[in-house]
Amino acid sequence: MGDLSGKSVVVTGGGTGIGAACAKRLAADGAAVTICGRTEDRLVKVADQIRADGGKVQHVVADVTVEDDVARLVAAAVDFGGGLTGFVANAGGGGGMGPYHLQDTNEFLRVLHLNVLGTMLSVKHSVPHMVAAGGGSFIGMSSLAGHVTHLWFGAYTVSKAGIEAMMRNAADEYGPVNVRFNTIRPGFITTEIMEGIPRGGEVWNSYIEQTPLPAGVGEPEDVANLAKFLISDESKWITGQEIGVDGGHTLRRGPDFTSFIEPAIGRDALLAKKPVGQ
Repeated sequence: MGDLSGKSVVVTGGGTGIGAACAKRLAADGAAVTICGRTEDRLVKVADQIRADGGKVQHVVADVTVEDDVARLVAAAVDFGGGLTGFVANAGGGGGMGPYHLQDTNEFLRVLHLNVLGTMLSVKHSVPHMVAAGGGSFIGMSSLAGHVTHLWFGAYTVSKAGIEAMMRNAADEYGPVNVRFNTIRPGFITTEIMEGIPRGGEVWNSYIEQTPLPAGVGEPEDVANLAKFLISDESKWITGQEIGVDGGHTLRRGPDFTSFIEPAIGRDALLAKKPVGQ
């Protein structure tokens, strides 16, 4: 893989999980990395680890749904790295699990804002700087859930599919100025979020049974390896693509979280056969 010396890259959501792994991998290969998140102590911990390994990193406390924060983040990265050539829009999350007829509207919008608006603001404020640098690479972070059904995931599936559509359109729009846009689709990855799924339970097994490769579960570093390639010049002829890091899970069907939801509201309410509580 290509050396990243001289590249300046932002990684949002860089304090935990996939974002932290991406930041560590990019810095280890020579990039000047700016990580951001909303919780400073997590960012400091990751930044200290990167520096201890000889990497160049800074952290910025920022919320990707707040435009002023994103503008400040990008400005800091440009100053730190002498420009901007890469962006890993990893910040995101889910919430509000349940069938659509029971979705809380405000929670639905919160997830859309976090995943879709946060990615759009990252594109908006980073692209001019990558154009000024002569080109760059932007990575949107989707999910297996953006491609195959995930029962009861509410706004999350919609938002991840929206990120993929945004990256394809951006790839077409900014190709003439040499800014590339690709999407990574992680599958079942051992992050802090997935720790809430009991090993060996129905939901856990519904992931494992639909994954062709024998390991069944991926590591954050598996995603980071692809992010590093997409930021590097070795991927200079790749744009507008969605690439899965999922052990082949997208060849089959998504997981089933019914056992998380049904006990709380009942089967009839889950399928809109009667109001909740009756």
